Amino acid sequence: MANVLWLQGGACSGNTMSFLNAEEPSACDLVTDFGVNILWHPSLGVELGNQLQALLKSCTSGKTPLDVFVFEGSVVQAPNGTGMWNRFAGRTMMDWVRELCAVAGFVVAIGDCATWGGIPAVAPNPSESTGLQFLKRNHGGFLGKDFKSKGGLPVINVPGCPAHPDWITQIIVALATGRTGDIGLDDLQRPKTFFTSFTQTGCTRNMHFAYKSSSTQFGQRKGCLFYDLGCRGPMTHSPCNRILWNRQSSKTRAGMPCLGCTEPEFPFDDLAPGTVFKTATVMSVPKALPFGVKKKEYLTLSAMGKLAAPQWAEEDIFVV
Repeated sequence: MANVLWLQGGACSGNTMSFLNAEEPSACDLVTDFGVNILWHPSLGVELGNQLQALLKSCTSGKTPLDVFVFEGSVVQAPNGTGMWNRFAGRTMMDWVRELCAVAGFVVAIGDCATWGGIPAVAPNPSESTGLQFLKRNHGGFLGKDFKSKGGLPVINVPGCPAHPDWITQIIVALATGRTGDIGLDDLQRPKTFFTSFTQTGCTRNMHFAYKSSSTQFGQRKGCLFYDLGCRGPMTHSPCNRILWNRQSSKTRAGMPCLGCTEPEFPFDDLAPGTVFKTATVMSVPKALPFGVKKKEYLTLSAMGKLAAPQWAEEDIFVV
């Protein structure tokens, strides 16, 4: 049986809410089918006060083996590197995190705040927030770029705002059942099985993208959201259109632009008014182009696509 401990730092609890809605496998399946022993979780744990302190100290001392340490939220280091703004169980959360990571078999950062620092780390960052091993795209974070858990892996980053529930539970299952060899990590330490493809992969609007047929307002069932509404699907690594949310849909399928929440730069443009749901262009060319596409190639492809667009590309073909 694998012991799993989950703590929250500077967080909104969005990833916890996502985790509790997991389906394949569910949070209950982790316990009943895969032998996971959840030592404590902010929404599930029953220990409080002295009991919780005793449990945490038992883990840091090695008395209770800690196989997987899951952390949600940013590491808050304010004020002045003391971490006193985020205290938990009698001391700073920062100190608990440092000691638990040192004894854990594997460390998993869940959500943008834990991976890259997320919204709390946006300048001027008064909370001095950072991710476990990255601050935005800068390698290092709270633990330092050379950190590796006792199992030999760096922090496993599962980003998202929030992360998809099944990304979370499937990674926990892989670690708890000894299948760490199946977890290949990219250069940002994200599991390749989830983060090699782009959000655009599987998007039902790809034909509209090819013909440069644009959506002009939220919720439209026709048109691509990239050209006018700021969709970052072609530049964002995630399987949101392969592993659907609630097994039903995704942001782009519902007519909302992808915000690129699995990338370290999220939130893009620091949430400046008028930038979030608008495609920034220079002479009609988007400033951010799909990966691997050069400006000259984009101009050629978009012109040809627009010219070749059939009539149905401008129609609502989804009748159900």
